[in-house]
Parts: sequence; structure tokens; C-alpha cells
Amino acid sequence: MTAELVRGQNHPLPVARLDIRVSAGKPVLAGATLSDDRGRVRGTEWVAHPGSPRLPGIEVSGQAAADHRLSVDLEALPEAVHRVTILLALPTGTGGPASFASLAPPFTAVAGRDGAAIVSYRITGLVAESAVLALELYRRQGAWKVRAVGQGYAGGLADLLGDQGLPHAPEFADAIQDAVVGAAARSTAAAPARTGPSGATGTRGDTAGRRPVDYTHPRRQRTADPAPPPVVPGARTPELSLGEQSPGERARPVAGDATGRTMDERLYNQVRGMFEDLARTAAAYRSAVDFADSRLEREIDRALSDPRSRTGSAGAEARRQAQEKRDLLTAQAAEVLDRDLDQLTAESQVVEPALAPAFARWDSAVWHGYQVPDEAPTALRVGDLHLPLRPGLRIPLLVRLPLERGIWVDSGHTGPAGEADSAASRGRAMDTAVAHAVRLLAVHPPGDFTVQVIDPAGSAGGALAPLTASGVLDEPPATGAQGVTSVLARLVQRVDLTQMAVRGGVTDSLPPDLDTAEQLLIVNDFPHGFDDRALTQLRYLADEGPSVGVHLLMVADREDAGQYGPVLDPLWRSLLRITPVPDDHLADPWVGHAWTFEPSLPPVGSDVLTRVLKQVAGARRA
Repeated sequence: MTAELVRGQNHPLPVARLDIRVSAGKPVLAGATLSDDRGRVRGTEWVAHPGSPRLPGIEVSGQAAADHRLSVDLEALPEAVHRVTILLALPTGTGGPASFASLAPPFTAVAGRDGAAIVSYRITGLVAESAVLALELYRRQGAWKVRAVGQGYAGGLADLLGDQGLPHAPEFADAIQDAVVGAAARSTAAAPARTGPSGATGTRGDTAGRRPVDYTHPRRQRTADPAPPPVVPGARTPELSLGEQSPGERARPVAGDATGRTMDERLYNQVRGMFEDLARTAAAYRSAVDFADSRLEREIDRALSDPRSRTGSAGAEARRQAQEKRDLLTAQAAEVLDRDLDQLTAESQVVEPALAPAFARWDSAVWHGYQVPDEAPTALRVGDLHLPLRPGLRIPLLVRLPLERGIWVDSGHTGPAGEADSAASRGRAMDTAVAHAVRLLAVHPPGDFTVQVIDPAGSAGGALAPLTASGVLDEPPATGAQGVTSVLARLVQRVDLTQMAVRGGVTDSLPPDLDTAEQLLIVNDFPHGFDDRALTQLRYLADEGPSVGVHLLMVADREDAGQYGPVLDPLWRSLLRITPVPDDHLADPWVGHAWTFEPSLPPVGSDVLTRVLKQVAGARRA
């Protein structure tokens, strides 16, 4: 399976002989630089480019083209080489585009010589840049990895090569561009004219008439952004009247702007796309800052390595210039970040009011017009996610229905500030569980979803009041060890019988008194009231229950179950852990973020749960 990288992400390379493919839509030149363990390119002999396409262990294209295939043999590289950087640049003097803004985002892919794909990376966010560091193959502790870089240079190939530490970079960049122009002239002269079906002539590689490629997110399918207008130094951007859209402005967001057969599914895919966009945007900013910091360190090390400039005004000037470059890069990254976050914020402000009850916040106006649905939704909101970069931008955390795993509300977690009152913490956790139970009842048709409660000590009476007073519970909460045993035995029997019927293809032969509705079991104060047998049954329900419609919603403090040691580790791992207070416990291994989770609770003093349950109970009786 190909790993789709985002900017700054790396991936191990399982083989040494690689093919790197580049697709840009318009002719670009592709090259590579070799650098040592300090990141320095020792000279022009360590640069593979169209004028000198072959170096030990690497071969690039001999001319500019829309598509490239670069060959790399990591084992054949000189021993001193620790890094191979793949670069792209727009040719000058050929009448082509002046920046990547008018091109589709360049696409790169790394594969083995046998064709087995390893990684791919689409370079997005390029505007005024005319050269870009695309990929970096680097050696660390004897193993090679690939990193998605995506660092662009508005100053073109000269700035890129100069940033690589190459002396006389502008002159060398001009020589490379001259080689590209010469190769293009020879190619044009050698290629015979081709006559198409309509009599039009063209040369090999002509892209006229081709259908444009849609590079938008596969689940978002929104109209591609128009290319921004060229930037004229010193010119002011004309002011716009209210409601007018500039040529470079992104399309205004629309609720349901995603693929799907129903509005429910389109909104789900749109929210998921917003989450992925926020993750990519934050990862790109973090990568850009890291790149700027590493470049600052390299330039300072380079200045200090020369005894003549180590002290005095020359050294101070070198450090000042390096710091200015770093500040400029981070400022540009922050500008792009703010632009993307503003777009996502605008989209969130449009999407949030359009969400149906299954996806909506408890303070949404949609609950004032709530009606019991005729069919179950595709997903359920369990809370919100946000990042420190913009805490006010909250993305709904949606989980697919039917639930594929149970939920654990951690009653022992008190948040970053701590909580002195343990009872208050447990009460807030139970309130969170009840809010989720009410939402599950509200978004399912009458009779399709039932709730059972185990409250061994009877300590959750206040939190359970909305459920018990409305009459939506078929039985009162089970208390004591006997109540625990009775409820677990009944649900285990239901799981066993349903599994056997499904495997045998005889679901119509289930006992008539067996409740086949989806079941939610709320367990409070675990493991109080549980003996070893009950503990085994609970683990069985957590593992086997979701496949046949039995789901767990546990309110528990893991420390209370510490006496069982690692016996309960599989149980905790099988459940989705959420907290009753905001907490950054949700790690994202894809891009390395720690998302802050905020539970979905009704506003203080609101009677929304009571009003919704009243309608649910009435529909169930009817």
C-alpha cells in the first residue's frame, strides 16, 4: 500500500534501487543534489541536472518535460553522501510559466525498480515560487528514509542552489537553464510535425486538448481554486465591494460540498475532509518552521566554521542575515497558515448550522425542531477536536454507526488543571455518558435502539434522572452484584444466540422474546460489584458485542481497577477513550498532532435532553 505523505512526513525506504516519477502538467526541469553529513553540497560535481544528468548512483532527465523518471541506487552513491535532494524548477527563456501558481500541484512518487509503490507526495501551496525542493532521501543510523519537503523558492533555481550551500549558485543556475534551452531547441528541431485527425499539427509532448486533471481532495470534490493573479511589486490590490470575490480568492464554502448519495453522507464526508485539511495545514506549518530553524543552524554553523568570520563584524553580519532569512520563512509560513485557517473557519461557520441532530452540538437550533427519525444516520458526534494553533476552530469528532467499538468515559481524568473533588469528576463523567445515550436514542427510529444501565452502588441517580423519568428505559438501572449478574447474563445470551443465527443463516428462527434492537449498556463505577465471572462476561461483550448490536458505554477510573493489573489491558484498548473535560490525549500518528478533545454536553441549565427524550418516549409508546 502506497503511503501518501504530507509536508514534513518521512517514511522508511525498504529497497536501495528506486524509481522517482514526477508529473507537473507543464515542462519543468528535474535534478538532484548530493550532500554530506553536514548538509553541504561540496561542488557542482555533486549536482545532477539536464546538462550533466548522470552521477554515481543517480540519473535524471536530460531536458525539461511534463513527466520525469529519475533513477536512484542508494548503494552506488559515494560513501560521503548522506542526503539526496530531488529538486524541480521552471525553465526560463522558453516562454513557459513564471511560477508554479499556474500549474497543477506537482506530483511525485517513489517506487522500487520492480514497480512496487512506496510513497507519493503532492506538492501543494506553491504560489510565487519557481523552484522547489520536492523530496529528500537521507541516511540515518545506517538506514535510508524519504521525507516530503515541499520548500519553494520565489528566487528560482539560483536561490535553491544557494540555500544548498553551493558556491557561485547564480552562475551555475544560469548554466543549467542554458542547457535546458539548448536541449529543448534540439528536441524541437528533431521532432517531426504530427498531423492530427482534424489536420492540426503538433510536436511530441503537446498537451493541447487534454482533459484537465482534478487534484481536489477525493472526498471533497470542490471546484479547483483559480490561479492567483500575478504580483506586481509596489502595486496595490484593488479594493472590492461588499460581496464581491477577487480572482484569487478561494470559493466561498457551501454546506454539503462533498460526495455522497444523501445530504447526511455529504456532510459527514465534508467534516472528515475539514479534519484532514486542518491536519495537513498544521503539519505543513510545523514542517516549514522546522525547516527554517534547521536552515538557520546550518548557516550559523557554516559561518562559525570559518575562523576568519567567527568573531567580529563579519560573524555578526552572517548571523543577522541567517536570522532574517529564518524570520522571513516563518512569516511566509504563518501567512499561509492564517489563510488556510481562515478558510476552514469560514467553512465551519457554514457547515455547523446545517448539521442534523446526529452531528449537531447540543446548543444547535436544530434541536428546537427535532422529530424522531425514520432511519438511522451514518455517524454520531461524540465531541469536538481542535489544535492549539487556533482553539476556536473546532471540528466535530464523528464516529460511524453502527458503533464498531465501545466508549469509555474516563471518570478518573480531571484535566490539566486537576480536580480536587473526585465525586464531581465522576458526576461529570456520568453526565457525559447520559448525553451520549440520549443522542443515540434520539437519532434512531423508535424501537431500533434500547439502553440498559448497570449502577452497582446506585450512585448515579441524579445523572440518570433524564433517562429514568422519561420512561425510555425498559428496566430500571440494575444495582448490586445480583443486578450486575442478571444484566450481563442476558446480554451474553443475546450475543451468543445472534452470532449462531447469523453464522447459520437462520436469523428468522431467533426466539420471539429476544430483543433484536441495538443495545447500549451503560456501566457506572466499574469494577464495583463485578466478580471474576462478571469481568469475563464484560470483556466478552466488549469484543463480540459490536458485531451483533451490543455496545458498551463505560464510566470508569482505570486506577480503581488497578488490582487486576494487565488482565484488563485488552478491555481498555478495545474502547474509544474520551474524557468529561477538555484534554489533548488523542494522538494523531499520521502527522504527529496531539488533538484536544472536548466532550459534547448540553449547555448548563438547558432542558434539551428532557425535551428530546419526551418525544422519543412518545414515539416508542406509539
